[in-house]
Amino acid sequence: MNAINETHFNFPGQTNFYKGKVRDVYTIDNKYLVMVVTDRISAFDVVLPEAIPYKGQVLNQIAAKFLKATADIVPNWVVTVPDPSVTIGRICDPFKVEMVIRGYLAGHAWREYSAGKRQVCGVSLPEGLKENDKLPEPIITPTTKAAVGHDEDISREQILERNIVSAEDYAQLEYYTHALFKRGTEIAEQQGLILVDTKYEFGKADGKIFLIDEIHTPDSSRYFYSDGYGERQKNGEPQKQLSKEFVRKWLIENGFQGKDGQVVPLMTKEIVKSISERYIELYEQITGENFIKSDNENVLSRVESAINNALTIL
Repeated sequence: MNAINETHFNFPGQTNFYKGKVRDVYTIDNKYLVMVVTDRISAFDVVLPEAIPYKGQVLNQIAAKFLKATADIVPNWVVTVPDPSVTIGRICDPFKVEMVIRGYLAGHAWREYSAGKRQVCGVSLPEGLKENDKLPEPIITPTTKAAVGHDEDISREQILERNIVSAEDYAQLEYYTHALFKRGTEIAEQQGLILVDTKYEFGKADGKIFLIDEIHTPDSSRYFYSDGYGERQKNGEPQKQLSKEFVRKWLIENGFQGKDGQVVPLMTKEIVKSISERYIELYEQITGENFIKSDNENVLSRVESAINNALTIL
């Protein structure tokens, strides 16, 4: 199967190229970003050797759908989506914080809580909570955007003290974050899902705040299935999750957690196909729509042609 592992395009007006773990990003005329969401997959901070057909399409189309569904709340960076795996948008100067918002005590927040901490990023939490409990109200637990190494927890007070974001802008980011999470929660409920936690990134252009990057995808968000949530909590059972956790689980079962000396297990055609099918399942569960596979032959030619056509119109 033909998947997008990497791209080496050269577009008119191209001024920069950046290769991330999953995205290849081209800068055009220092005005637009062309983001190709490749089929690369990462886990434990390692890019796995095999690309997963349709994964990029899944992530790009979920993000495009939710950016469109929230455009009345906050303007976003998207100008056009010329191909199922591509988004073109305006360049924004990103804020150096990620706005993480949590409706439930899971993941990193639970690990902090279970270690005895009753404050996460300066936000106080009540006693007596269990893993995956619903919080009294959603909390914002920002992180710094580290150029090197891991992102770190930071409080609103620290952000303002260090002048990372102005007080006026930060108040707006908090407002947008709560409003986006509320909308995401409502959309998830319609699909029988719980939006547990997620992160948003914002930037500024021409003095205006824009929502940037992706939102509400299984790579940036955690979902639980609503059905049986209460029963599982009552019985102290793990929640049924909708995320790429299944990939990590397969790696762990095969002796890989990204540690020194460990080797990524062999990714057979069957494994690659099964991961691809799971991503398509995620798409259909999150959006409530049937997944329509894009042409998987000559995929790079298709993507390059779509971008070139879009750039002639911009």
